[in-house]
Amino acid sequence: MGKFFSNNDHYLNGHLLLAMPSIGDPRFHKAAIYVCAHDEKGAMGIVINNVLSGLEFGTLLKDLEIESNITLPKRFEHLPVLSGGPVETARGFLVHTGDFKLRDTIEVQEDIHVTGTIDALTALTEDQSPQNMIFALGYAGWGAGQLEQEVRDNAWLTLPATTDLVFNRNRSAIWDQGLKTIGITPEQLSSVTGQA
Repeated sequence: MGKFFSNNDHYLNGHLLLAMPSIGDPRFHKAAIYVCAHDEKGAMGIVINNVLSGLEFGTLLKDLEIESNITLPKRFEHLPVLSGGPVETARGFLVHTGDFKLRDTIEVQEDIHVTGTIDALTALTEDQSPQNMIFALGYAGWGAGQLEQEVRDNAWLTLPATTDLVFNRNRSAIWDQGLKTIGITPEQLSSVTGQA
């Protein structure tokens, strides 16, 4: 994961991608993707508004039989597990506030970090855990120049990510709230996409 990270300002690190209605891929219908990495080699992001039905973080850890190593803070037991994207769907990612850091933690923004190792799960305790976090399985990935082309083709709207959007507990509202942040309503999008 680290090879994609760059601080270059013309890339979309630390931005949200909001899928346009015309995206054409049902896996990304009304998706809000947090871009964790974007450089000349490609991009990587995590869908932050696609909840896996009936799966909670505490249950997942028990299913993986690693809960004996973890004293999960009570506030995260019922945290929904997200489908972060179609790539490496068995790999888990914590997106969290900057008050939790491990050796492999990547700082995407000052207060939004990503950790994608099993060590992050075993490090979570009442005493050592982020103020806010989300957990996702899988990610969305783009090859070199692919994301830039999709943005030019109007498949995605982009906006700077905020902790209020990324850690919004109402996952189903993130796409609409992202649109509202940039002054667009869903109705405006449907009227634009319907024109030839």
